[in-house]
Amino acid sequence: MLTEQDVEQIQAHGLTLDKVYRQLEKLSLGIPFTEVVTPALVGNGIEQIEEPEAQALIDHYDERVDKLDVVKFVPASGAATRMFKFLYRFLNEFDPKTETLNRFLKRESNSALVEFLDNQKEFPFINQVRKTIRDRFPQYKQSNKGERAVYMIRAMLEPEGLNFGDMPKGLIPFHRYRKFVKTAFEEQLFEAAHYAASRGEAQLHFTFSPKHLDLFKETYSAVEKRVSNLTRTKFAITYSFQSGETDSIAVTDDLKPLRNAKGELIFRPSGHGALLKNLNEVNADMVFIKNIDNVCASEYISKVTHYKKLLAGKLLKVQQQCHAYLQQMEGNRMSSEKLAEVKSFLYNELHIKQLPETQDKIAELLDRPIRVCGMVRNTGAPGGGPFWVKDENEQVSLQIVESAQINLQDEHQAHVLSESSHFNPVDLVCGLKNYKGEKFDLRNYTDSNSGFIARKSEGGRAIRALELPGLWNGSMARWNTIFVEVPLITFNPVKTVNDLLRRPHKPNY
Repeated sequence: MLTEQDVEQIQAHGLTLDKVYRQLEKLSLGIPFTEVVTPALVGNGIEQIEEPEAQALIDHYDERVDKLDVVKFVPASGAATRMFKFLYRFLNEFDPKTETLNRFLKRESNSALVEFLDNQKEFPFINQVRKTIRDRFPQYKQSNKGERAVYMIRAMLEPEGLNFGDMPKGLIPFHRYRKFVKTAFEEQLFEAAHYAASRGEAQLHFTFSPKHLDLFKETYSAVEKRVSNLTRTKFAITYSFQSGETDSIAVTDDLKPLRNAKGELIFRPSGHGALLKNLNEVNADMVFIKNIDNVCASEYISKVTHYKKLLAGKLLKVQQQCHAYLQQMEGNRMSSEKLAEVKSFLYNELHIKQLPETQDKIAELLDRPIRVCGMVRNTGAPGGGPFWVKDENEQVSLQIVESAQINLQDEHQAHVLSESSHFNPVDLVCGLKNYKGEKFDLRNYTDSNSGFIARKSEGGRAIRALELPGLWNGSMARWNTIFVEVPLITFNPVKTVNDLLRRPHKPNY
């Protein structure tokens, strides 16, 4: 199926022929569903940490943070296009010359548009939009209601206007304060200063699309002094890009390689699981992971900080015990009583229920990357959830699973999913070094058999492409995992522009 020119293109893209053939095989044979045994629930895989233990863990972190290299890792590659999906649909479907706006809005599918237009004055970017309207559409005031709505949305989305639809989500204005407006990017800096700073400096690593790098650098130059003065913190910002060598070849529905008008192969980014390579190159003792759009106005920062430090303190406590046991094992044989103590720790603290007998195997379980993941109560928001999962070796472990990985045609599997009480807000604290202070090679702790086959469209054609095991799904499948319940106030994503109308995104000042 592949020509000599295809092979040259594959190699130039950073892929190998063997890797592409394995991708084609997976696209043809499919990826096995994940077998969920039962949802992780409070008392069965999810911990509730109450006072005074919660404060003790926070204090434990505060006492040690200045001795650690801490990085906040923020996946920020996505364009904001999906935030404005219903606005694009409006521009495509509404013609103010043939239909009134009121009639168009009465359609059931337009409730999001109604909310947007009714609350347009509340959005943090409204002053920028008004200025753009004055510059681009001098006929605005003489226009009818439908035409004015079209002009406003064109001012927001079109390249000749504010171009929000093609900007990264991190650079969209999110919060309007009395004297300035802050983007999600700036809020991530502000937030990091409160819980991820060590020795007066907060290190952040953002994953961007290369075409957006200059925009982020310009924004940072504009806000660095303000956020540094507000937080009395210095910032060290690093960036990386999703590597082409993690991309997937795209195929048609009949499994033939997809080609563009020039006859060249088409490759697609393989999801956030591709960022494992980026995370693996971060050199830090502790890494906080949080999506770019999950921020809140600064008045809520104390709550967020409380639970971030709680998760970090939990990680440190567990990690220190793992390291202590491994140091005791090095070159020594433990007594049966001591091994029983270690097994109890693995069972109760790391939720490993099938324990080996030998010291060497027990040491292997201790000597792995650790993640402590915040979990929030279900609210109907999309996203993965915490489950007990059985792998191909009949081993059961705690995992974060997307609904797309579960066979919903299987009545029992669908029932297990329906019983889930929590979902994954992407709120992780990770320990990436072993007891000798050496970095783990994170590629050794993934489940390469997991992942997704994404069905999308390209130029009106139905296509398929692979998505790698998600960064917090299969990419961390062999980590030691702890789930901790956190409150909903810590989860404030902006999936559509109307989410900016929610209370955590509306500062009081």
